[in-house]
Amino acid sequence: MAQRLDGRVAVITGGGSGIGLASVRRLAAEGAKVVVADVNAVSGAAVAKEVDGLFIQVDVTEETEVEALFQAAVDAYGSVDVAFNNAGISPPEDDSILTTGIEAWQRVQQVNLTSVYLCCKHVLPHMRRQGRGSIINTASFVAVMGAATSQISYTASKGGVLAMSRELGVQFAREGIRVNALCPGPVNTPLLKELFAADPERAARRLVHVPIGRFAEPEEIAGAVAFLASDDSSFVTASTFLVDGGISGAYVTPL
Repeated sequence: MAQRLDGRVAVITGGGSGIGLASVRRLAAEGAKVVVADVNAVSGAAVAKEVDGLFIQVDVTEETEVEALFQAAVDAYGSVDVAFNNAGISPPEDDSILTTGIEAWQRVQQVNLTSVYLCCKHVLPHMRRQGRGSIINTASFVAVMGAATSQISYTASKGGVLAMSRELGVQFAREGIRVNALCPGPVNTPLLKELFAADPERAARRLVHVPIGRFAEPEEIAGAVAFLASDDSSFVTASTFLVDGGISGAYVTPL
């Protein structure tokens, strides 16, 4: 595999499972020193050990912990060249606006949007000092589309991530810092499997709209993360980077 990230330091939140796990493995395979950040100490530590990286247990909604995360990366490796702000949740109680309570709304906003704000806020000073960096924020294809089977807070949070990433990408472009919103389509992760288990009919309604005819594998999204992390994407910033199997471009799909 190409060593596009040789000597670079990457911090990945939510690195213990799903897209985060696949991205830890991919970026490490391309030469990066990886800091795995996750609230789950067992899975996070195991992943970090697998790639000879550093594990930091962190609640990404707590500002002091987020600030300490990036400082720990700098203390250990000397820089933060890539920040993949990926941690997120999609709980079953986040549903239609008619049934979703304020507690569920606020929890999803805190984990999915406020955490990205905190991560960007506290990694940017390190990148500005270096004069370089790539920030990749996990948004979603739902940030650019509407759905009748809504997860209202999740959708709103991902729209916020997309808008914030665009603005930061513009603001810091001339300082050598790129900021992009990664917008995956439905991905075969534990979150999706949980949806299938809870409501197979609702999950199946999603699949029919994907032109490619299947959900993405985490490794396919990790390939996009590696591209955005590397100099191959040196002219890509403030972008809505869709990796969605064509779902956002579809009117009807093939039979």
